[in-house]
Amino acid sequence: MLEDARTNIARLLEVQSDDVIFTSGATESNALAILGIAKAGDHVLYLPSAHASIVENMKLLAERGVEVDVLPIKNWRVDCEKLKELLKPNTKLVSMDAVCGETGVIWNTRDVASMLAKAHSGESKNASAQAARPIQHAFSNPPSRAFLHVDASQAPFTEKITRAHFGADMLTLDASKVGAIRGIGALVAHRTIPITPLYEGGGQERGLRSGSESPELAREFAAALRAAAYDREAFRARVARARVSLIETITHGILNVFINEGAEQTPHILNISLPNRDTDYLVALLDEAGFAVSTRSACETDSVEGSRAVLALTGDPERAKSTIRISWSPRVNRSDLIKFAKALTRAVAFIDNGRER
Repeated sequence: MLEDARTNIARLLEVQSDDVIFTSGATESNALAILGIAKAGDHVLYLPSAHASIVENMKLLAERGVEVDVLPIKNWRVDCEKLKELLKPNTKLVSMDAVCGETGVIWNTRDVASMLAKAHSGESKNASAQAARPIQHAFSNPPSRAFLHVDASQAPFTEKITRAHFGADMLTLDASKVGAIRGIGALVAHRTIPITPLYEGGGQERGLRSGSESPELAREFAAALRAAAYDREAFRARVARARVSLIETITHGILNVFINEGAEQTPHILNISLPNRDTDYLVALLDEAGFAVSTRSACETDSVEGSRAVLALTGDPERAKSTIRISWSPRVNRSDLIKFAKALTRAVAFIDNGRER
Protein backbone atom coordinates (compact mmCIF):
# COMPACT_ATOMS: atom_id res chain seq x y z
CA MET A 1 0.00 0.00 0.00
CA LEU A 2 2.81 2.40 0.93
CA GLU A 3 4.77 1.77 -2.25
CA ASP A 4 1.67 1.96 -4.43
CA ALA A 5 0.97 5.41 -2.94
CA ARG A 6 4.57 6.46 -3.52
CA THR A 7 4.40 5.32 -7.15
CA ASN A 8 1.08 7.08 -7.74
CA ILE A 9 2.40 10.35 -6.34
CA ALA A 10 5.60 10.00 -8.37
CA ARG A 11 3.58 9.59 -11.57
CA LEU A 12 1.63 12.77 -10.84
CA LEU A 13 4.88 14.65 -10.24
CA GLU A 14 6.67 12.99 -13.19
CA VAL A 15 9.56 11.80 -11.01
CA GLN A 16 11.00 8.46 -9.96
CA SER A 17 9.27 6.62 -7.12
CA ASP A 18 12.24 6.79 -4.79
CA ASP A 19 12.31 10.59 -5.20
CA VAL A 20 9.23 10.71 -2.94
CA ILE A 21 10.15 10.87 0.76
CA PHE A 22 7.15 10.71 3.10
CA THR A 23 7.20 13.03 6.12
CA SER A 24 4.71 14.22 8.72
CA GLY A 25 3.80 17.29 6.66
CA ALA A 26 5.11 20.40 4.95
CA THR A 27 6.83 21.78 8.06
CA GLU A 28 9.02 18.70 8.37
CA SER A 29 9.61 18.52 4.62
CA ASN A 30 10.78 22.14 4.56
CA ALA A 31 13.03 21.56 7.57
CA LEU A 32 14.58 18.50 5.93
CA ALA A 33 15.23 20.38 2.69
CA ILE A 34 16.74 23.42 4.43
CA LEU A 35 18.59 22.00 7.44
CA GLY A 36 19.57 18.86 5.54
CA ILE A 37 21.38 20.78 2.80
CA ALA A 38 23.06 23.88 4.23
CA LYS A 39 26.14 23.74 6.48
CA ALA A 40 28.29 26.36 8.20
CA GLY A 41 30.09 28.43 5.59
CA ASP A 42 27.36 28.03 2.98
CA HIS A 43 25.22 30.85 1.61
CA VAL A 44 21.44 30.51 1.27
CA LEU A 45 18.54 32.74 0.18
CA TYR A 46 14.82 32.62 0.94
CA LEU A 47 11.57 34.50 0.37
CA PRO A 48 10.70 36.70 3.37
CA SER A 49 6.99 36.12 2.68
CA ALA A 50 7.32 32.32 2.86
CA HIS A 51 5.81 30.04 5.49
CA ALA A 52 7.23 30.10 9.01
CA SER A 53 8.76 26.65 8.50
CA ILE A 54 11.06 28.24 5.92
CA VAL A 55 11.69 31.56 7.66
CA GLU A 56 12.35 30.15 11.13
CA ASN A 57 14.70 27.45 9.84
CA MET A 58 16.64 30.12 7.97
CA LYS A 59 17.10 31.90 11.30
CA LEU A 60 18.35 28.63 12.76
CA LEU A 61 20.85 28.28 9.90
CA ALA A 62 22.14 31.80 10.62
CA GLU A 63 22.79 30.76 14.23
CA ARG A 64 24.78 27.79 12.91
CA GLY A 65 27.14 29.92 10.83
CA VAL A 66 25.33 29.89 7.50
CA GLU A 67 25.19 33.17 5.58
CA VAL A 68 21.52 33.96 4.98
CA ASP A 69 19.99 36.55 2.62
CA VAL A 70 16.42 37.32 1.58
CA LEU A 71 15.36 37.10 -2.03
CA PRO A 72 14.70 40.53 -3.59
CA ILE A 73 11.07 41.25 -4.50
CA LYS A 74 9.86 43.63 -7.19
CA ASN A 75 6.24 43.95 -8.32
CA TRP A 76 5.30 40.81 -6.39
CA ARG A 77 7.96 38.74 -8.19
CA VAL A 78 11.45 37.64 -7.33
CA ASP A 79 13.74 40.22 -8.93
CA CYS A 80 16.10 37.92 -10.83
CA GLU A 81 18.43 40.74 -11.90
CA LYS A 82 19.11 41.60 -8.26
CA LEU A 83 19.23 37.90 -7.40
CA LYS A 84 22.05 37.51 -9.89
CA GLU A 85 24.05 40.08 -7.92
CA LEU A 86 23.40 38.24 -4.64
CA LEU A 87 24.58 34.82 -5.80
CA LYS A 88 28.00 33.74 -4.55
CA PRO A 89 30.36 30.83 -5.22
CA ASN A 90 29.23 29.29 -1.91
CA THR A 91 25.47 29.74 -2.54
CA LYS A 92 24.06 26.32 -1.72
CA LEU A 93 20.30 26.76 -1.53
CA VAL A 94 17.42 29.00 -2.57
CA SER A 95 14.15 28.28 -0.76
CA MET A 96 10.78 29.75 -1.76
CA ASP A 97 7.13 28.81 -2.09
CA ALA A 98 5.30 28.17 -5.33
CA VAL A 99 2.15 29.92 -4.09
CA CYS A 100 2.09 32.29 -1.13
CA GLY A 101 -0.22 30.67 1.39
CA GLU A 102 -1.50 33.99 2.72
CA THR A 103 -1.97 36.02 -0.47
CA GLY A 104 -2.18 33.41 -3.24
CA VAL A 105 0.59 35.07 -5.26
CA ILE A 106 2.16 32.62 -7.73
CA TRP A 107 5.92 33.04 -7.61
CA ASN A 108 8.23 32.89 -10.62
CA THR A 109 10.09 29.77 -9.55
CA ARG A 110 11.17 28.86 -13.10
CA ASP A 111 12.80 32.26 -13.58
CA VAL A 112 14.76 31.67 -10.37
CA ALA A 113 15.71 28.17 -11.50
CA SER A 114 16.91 29.54 -14.83
CA MET A 115 19.02 32.19 -13.08
CA LEU A 116 20.61 29.54 -10.86
CA ALA A 117 21.37 27.38 -13.90
CA LYS A 118 23.01 30.31 -15.71
CA ALA A 119 25.08 31.21 -12.68
CA HIS A 120 26.26 27.62 -12.37
CA SER A 121 27.20 27.25 -16.03
CA GLY A 122 28.72 30.73 -16.39
CA GLU A 123 26.59 31.48 -19.42
CA SER A 124 26.37 34.91 -21.01
CA LYS A 125 23.97 37.66 -19.97
CA ASN A 126 21.93 37.27 -23.13
CA ALA A 127 18.62 36.57 -21.38
CA SER A 128 16.55 36.42 -24.57
CA ALA A 129 18.69 33.66 -26.03
CA GLN A 130 18.58 31.69 -22.80
CA ALA A 131 14.82 31.99 -22.28
CA ALA A 132 14.08 29.42 -24.98
CA ARG A 133 16.37 26.81 -23.48
CA PRO A 134 14.99 24.19 -21.08
CA ILE A 135 16.14 24.31 -17.46
CA GLN A 136 18.82 21.71 -16.84
CA HIS A 137 19.30 19.97 -13.50
CA ALA A 138 22.91 18.82 -13.16
CA PHE A 139 22.18 15.90 -10.81
CA SER A 140 25.51 14.36 -11.84
CA ASN A 141 27.39 17.10 -9.99
CA PRO A 142 25.10 18.38 -7.22
CA PRO A 143 27.61 19.90 -4.75
CA SER A 144 28.85 22.48 -7.26
CA ARG A 145 25.63 24.43 -7.71
CA ALA A 146 22.79 25.98 -5.76
CA PHE A 147 19.68 23.89 -5.27
CA LEU A 148 16.18 25.30 -5.61
CA HIS A 149 13.69 24.17 -2.97
CA VAL A 150 10.03 24.98 -3.66
CA ASP A 151 7.26 24.62 -1.10
CA ALA A 152 4.33 23.71 -3.35
CA SER A 153 1.88 22.94 -0.52
CA GLN A 154 -0.65 25.54 -1.71
CA ALA A 155 -0.37 24.70 -5.40
CA PRO A 156 -2.20 21.41 -6.18
CA PHE A 157 -5.75 22.77 -6.54
CA THR A 158 -4.84 25.22 -9.31
CA GLU A 159 -1.29 24.52 -10.56
CA LYS A 160 0.40 21.65 -12.33
CA ILE A 161 2.53 20.02 -9.63
CA THR A 162 5.32 18.36 -11.56
CA ARG A 163 8.81 19.16 -10.32
CA ALA A 164 9.76 20.33 -13.81
CA HIS A 165 6.85 22.80 -13.87
CA PHE A 166 8.40 24.66 -10.94
CA GLY A 167 12.00 24.14 -12.06
CA ALA A 168 12.66 22.72 -8.60
CA ASP A 169 15.32 20.36 -7.32
CA MET A 170 13.31 19.69 -4.16
CA LEU A 171 9.55 20.00 -3.80
CA THR A 172 7.38 20.08 -0.65
CA LEU A 173 3.78 18.85 -0.53
CA ASP A 174 1.26 18.49 2.32
CA ALA A 175 -1.85 16.32 2.42
CA SER A 176 -3.82 18.73 4.60
CA LYS A 177 -3.76 21.33 1.80
CA VAL A 178 -5.58 19.05 -0.65
CA GLY A 179 -7.98 17.14 1.58
CA ALA A 180 -9.03 16.22 5.09
CA ILE A 181 -5.91 14.17 5.80
CA ARG A 182 -3.47 15.40 8.42
CA GLY A 183 -0.14 14.00 9.51
CA ILE A 184 1.55 13.25 6.19
CA GLY A 185 3.43 15.17 3.54
CA ALA A 186 6.33 14.61 1.20
CA LEU A 187 9.68 16.00 0.19
CA VAL A 188 10.44 15.18 -3.42
CA ALA A 189 14.18 15.05 -4.05
CA HIS A 190 16.44 13.10 -6.39
CA ARG A 191 18.62 10.50 -4.68
CA THR A 192 21.82 12.28 -5.74
CA ILE A 193 20.97 15.45 -3.80
CA PRO A 194 23.12 15.23 -0.65
CA ILE A 195 20.54 15.62 2.14
CA THR A 196 21.57 14.92 5.74
CA PRO A 197 18.77 13.44 7.91
CA LEU A 198 17.55 15.54 10.81
CA TYR A 199 17.83 12.55 13.17
CA GLU A 200 18.77 8.88 13.12
CA GLY A 201 16.63 5.82 13.74
CA GLY A 202 15.34 2.87 11.77
CA GLY A 203 16.44 4.19 8.40
CA GLN A 204 13.05 4.47 6.73
CA GLU A 205 12.50 6.69 3.68
CA ARG A 206 15.98 6.25 2.19
CA GLY A 207 17.42 6.81 5.67
CA LEU A 208 16.28 10.45 5.56
CA ARG A 209 13.16 10.20 7.71
CA SER A 210 13.31 7.40 10.28
CA GLY A 211 10.06 6.30 11.89
CA SER A 212 7.23 3.95 11.00
CA GLU A 213 5.35 5.15 7.96
CA SER A 214 1.54 5.20 7.71
CA PRO A 215 0.41 3.32 4.60
CA GLU A 216 -3.22 4.39 5.09
CA LEU A 217 -2.34 8.08 5.22
CA ALA A 218 -0.05 7.68 2.20
CA ARG A 219 -2.89 6.08 0.23
CA GLU A 220 -5.28 8.90 1.12
CA PHE A 221 -2.62 11.50 0.31
CA ALA A 222 -2.08 10.02 -3.15
CA ALA A 223 -5.84 9.87 -3.78
CA ALA A 224 -6.31 13.52 -2.77
CA LEU A 225 -3.49 14.68 -5.06
CA ARG A 226 -4.92 12.64 -7.91
CA ALA A 227 -8.39 14.14 -7.39
CA ALA A 228 -6.95 17.66 -7.29
CA ALA A 229 -5.02 17.05 -10.50
CA TYR A 230 -8.10 15.63 -12.24
CA ASP A 231 -10.28 18.63 -11.32
CA ARG A 232 -7.59 21.32 -11.55
CA GLU A 233 -8.53 23.01 -14.83
CA ALA A 234 -12.27 22.96 -14.15
CA PHE A 235 -11.82 24.24 -10.60
CA ARG A 236 -9.48 27.00 -11.69
CA ALA A 237 -11.90 28.26 -14.33
CA ARG A 238 -14.87 28.03 -11.96
CA VAL A 239 -13.14 29.74 -9.07
CA ALA A 240 -11.65 32.50 -11.25
CA ARG A 241 -15.18 33.63 -12.13
CA ALA A 242 -16.24 33.43 -8.49
CA ARG A 243 -13.23 35.49 -7.43
CA VAL A 244 -14.13 38.35 -9.78
CA SER A 245 -17.66 38.42 -8.44
CA LEU A 246 -16.48 38.26 -4.81
CA ILE A 247 -14.01 41.13 -5.27
CA GLU A 248 -16.67 43.26 -6.96
CA THR A 249 -19.09 42.68 -4.08
CA ILE A 250 -16.45 43.45 -1.45
CA THR A 251 -15.13 46.62 -3.09
CA HIS A 252 -18.62 47.95 -3.80
CA GLY A 253 -19.90 47.24 -0.29
CA ILE A 254 -16.87 48.24 1.79
CA LEU A 255 -14.98 51.53 1.77
CA ASN A 256 -11.20 51.71 2.18
CA VAL A 257 -10.33 48.13 1.28
CA PHE A 258 -7.17 46.91 -0.47
CA ILE A 259 -6.82 43.71 -2.50
CA ASN A 260 -3.40 42.17 -1.85
CA GLU A 261 -2.62 40.30 -5.05
CA GLY A 262 0.07 40.03 -7.70
CA ALA A 263 0.13 39.80 -11.48
CA GLU A 264 -0.07 36.01 -11.25
CA GLN A 265 -2.52 34.75 -8.68
CA THR A 266 -4.09 31.50 -7.63
CA PRO A 267 -7.79 32.37 -7.73
CA HIS A 268 -9.05 30.52 -4.65
CA ILE A 269 -7.01 32.55 -2.14
CA LEU A 270 -8.05 36.17 -1.62
CA ASN A 271 -6.23 38.47 0.79
CA ILE A 272 -7.67 41.88 1.65
CA SER A 273 -6.61 44.69 3.99
CA LEU A 274 -9.13 46.75 5.92
CA PRO A 275 -7.08 49.61 7.40
CA ASN A 276 -8.01 50.92 10.85
CA ARG A 277 -10.28 47.95 11.58
CA ASP A 278 -9.75 45.27 14.21
CA THR A 279 -9.57 42.26 11.92
CA ASP A 280 -9.15 39.80 14.79
CA TYR A 281 -12.58 40.95 15.99
CA LEU A 282 -13.83 40.72 12.42
CA VAL A 283 -12.69 37.08 12.26
CA ALA A 284 -14.71 36.40 15.44
CA LEU A 285 -17.81 38.05 13.97
CA LEU A 286 -17.52 35.99 10.79
CA ASP A 287 -17.01 32.84 12.84
CA GLU A 288 -20.33 33.52 14.59
CA ALA A 289 -21.88 33.86 11.15
CA GLY A 290 -20.52 30.46 10.16
CA PHE A 291 -17.47 31.43 8.12
CA ALA A 292 -13.87 30.52 8.98
CA VAL A 293 -11.25 33.02 7.78
CA SER A 294 -7.95 34.17 9.25
CA THR A 295 -5.80 37.25 9.65
CA ARG A 296 -2.53 35.48 8.93
CA SER A 297 -0.92 32.06 8.82
CA ALA A 298 -2.15 29.75 11.59
CA CYS A 299 1.51 29.18 12.50
CA GLU A 300 1.94 32.88 13.35
CA THR A 301 -1.19 33.78 15.30
CA ASP A 302 0.88 35.33 18.10
CA SER A 303 2.38 37.95 15.80
CA VAL A 304 1.61 41.53 16.84
CA GLU A 305 2.81 42.91 13.50
CA GLY A 306 0.05 41.30 11.46
CA SER A 307 0.75 39.43 8.26
CA ARG A 308 4.48 39.04 7.64
CA ALA A 309 3.72 38.02 4.04
CA VAL A 310 1.69 41.14 3.27
CA LEU A 311 4.31 43.35 4.93
CA ALA A 312 7.07 41.78 2.81
CA LEU A 313 5.05 42.18 -0.37
CA THR A 314 3.63 45.68 0.15
CA GLY A 315 6.00 47.33 2.63
CA ASP A 316 2.90 48.83 4.29
CA PRO A 317 2.63 48.08 8.05
CA GLU A 318 -0.99 49.25 8.21
CA ARG A 319 -2.05 46.90 5.43
CA ALA A 320 -0.17 44.08 7.14
CA LYS A 321 -1.93 44.71 10.47
CA SER A 322 -5.43 44.68 8.98
CA THR A 323 -5.53 41.63 6.71
CA ILE A 324 -8.18 38.99 6.16
CA ARG A 325 -7.29 35.79 4.31
CA ILE A 326 -10.19 34.14 2.49
CA SER A 327 -9.85 30.81 0.72
CA TRP A 328 -12.20 28.14 -0.53
CA SER A 329 -12.02 24.57 -1.77
CA PRO A 330 -13.87 22.75 -4.58
CA ARG A 331 -16.63 21.94 -2.08
CA VAL A 332 -17.59 25.63 -1.74
CA ASN A 333 -20.21 26.80 -4.23
CA ARG A 334 -21.29 30.18 -5.58
CA SER A 335 -24.15 30.60 -3.11
CA ASP A 336 -21.73 30.04 -0.23
CA LEU A 337 -19.55 32.88 -1.50
CA ILE A 338 -22.53 35.20 -1.92
CA LYS A 339 -23.58 34.52 1.67
CA PHE A 340 -20.02 35.11 2.83
CA ALA A 341 -19.71 38.43 0.99
CA LYS A 342 -22.92 39.65 2.62
CA ALA A 343 -21.75 38.52 6.07
CA LEU A 344 -18.39 40.25 5.58
CA THR A 345 -20.03 43.50 4.48
CA ARG A 346 -22.37 43.45 7.50
CA ALA A 347 -19.53 42.68 9.92
CA VAL A 348 -17.32 45.49 8.61
CA ALA A 349 -20.26 47.93 8.76
CA PHE A 350 -20.87 46.88 12.39
CA ILE A 351 -17.22 47.58 13.26
CA ASP A 352 -17.25 50.91 11.40
CA ASN A 353 -20.44 52.05 13.13
CA GLY A 354 -19.04 51.19 16.54
CA ARG A 355 -15.80 53.04 15.77
CA GLU A 356 -17.69 56.14 14.69
CA ARG A 357 -19.66 56.20 17.95
